[in-house]
Amino acid sequence: MGFSGHLVFACSERPLLEAPLFNSPGPGLRNDVHEWQPRLGGCQTLQLEQGIWEDEDLSTLIEWTGAPACVADVSDSSIALVTGLDADGHRWQAWLNLDNAAALLVEEPEDVDDVSLWMATPAFEEAIGHKRAELDAEVPTDAEGALVWASAAGVQAAVQRSRIEELLRVQETFVEELFDALLDALGFPEAVHSAPQP
Repeated sequence: MGFSGHLVFACSERPLLEAPLFNSPGPGLRNDVHEWQPRLGGCQTLQLEQGIWEDEDLSTLIEWTGAPACVADVSDSSIALVTGLDADGHRWQAWLNLDNAAALLVEEPEDVDDVSLWMATPAFEEAIGHKRAELDAEVPTDAEGALVWASAAGVQAAVQRSRIEELLRVQETFVEELFDALLDALGFPEAVHSAPQP
């Protein structure tokens, strides 16, 4: 089984774990938060177990950091909905692994009694194809939103919109790696990997 939960990304001079959001006296919240390799410039990603992240938490985190942030809602390492927000309240969203997202989001017909039987029909494949096309049509807008958000975060790199669109369309086994690649492509400093011990 893959990871299900949230990946929270933000930049701050202080560790994100010091944010009141993660320091709350709630039951075991800190125990369910894990740090990824940090990036230069104070950019950090936290991995949160399923069920401990609320939509309004993104605004709370941005108030604390004073900088844009984003969160990826991950399901079984196969699909993620990324939501970015800046300090002015501008929001963007994008699905990662569109094929998997299409299968998840496709609406079943009202006259279907057994979904498992419908999933084995050509009609199901056709419905997924339509949903995939809908999601694909949103990619340019999603990519533009991501670039505006990264610019608000102070990223100065010469980012290619075509590269962002490519990442929003690509299929990866582990969507967490795709999320990391998206942050790299948006121009954020790459993760700092510690040198191997002799």
